[in-house]
Amino acid sequence: MSTRPVDDVLELFAMKGDECYGEAISQRHHALQCAVVVQEAGSADELVAAALLHDIGHLVADREFGARSDMSLEDDRHEAVGARWVARRFGPQVARPIALHVVAKRYRCTVDPLYYDALSPTSKATLQAQGGRLAPDAVRRFEADPGFAAALVIRDTDEAGKDADAEAPPLEDFVPLLDRVARSRR
Repeated sequence: MSTRPVDDVLELFAMKGDECYGEAISQRHHALQCAVVVQEAGSADELVAAALLHDIGHLVADREFGARSDMSLEDDRHEAVGARWVARRFGPQVARPIALHVVAKRYRCTVDPLYYDALSPTSKATLQAQGGRLAPDAVRRFEADPGFAAALVIRDTDEAGKDADAEAPPLEDFVPLLDRVARSRR
């Protein structure tokens, strides 16, 4: 880990940000689209950072934790891997929604069948690998989780941020925000 957490983010996106994961969009482009949507909604810096970094587990899995991250449609637990990586650099307020964004997808598909119908083919395939719809007791536990609302924001943004033709700012535009978030956790 570098002394400046944002440098770790920039390095990862430089090395692996142009990889795709079953969608017609790169990791970098997807992350940037998600961050822009959350930022334009007027959300707190921590939630914008979570939107930007929600899939970082795909980029760090093999390097940081020895997990497989081959961008396949199998469950690589990228949400857990990414949340651990992010927590060390940006704190729990950023990490919690990342840790919960997969269960948020499972929740949305459980409580709203139309949500499932609107998922991309890749999201439908990964949903099954990630455990499918939630049982009723899991729905209640997730709804009671303090990170529930933030996780739903990240999940909804995750699905919306898959437009290969959408414009997105450069990653460097988010450096000041990431620096602020990293400094605020000290």
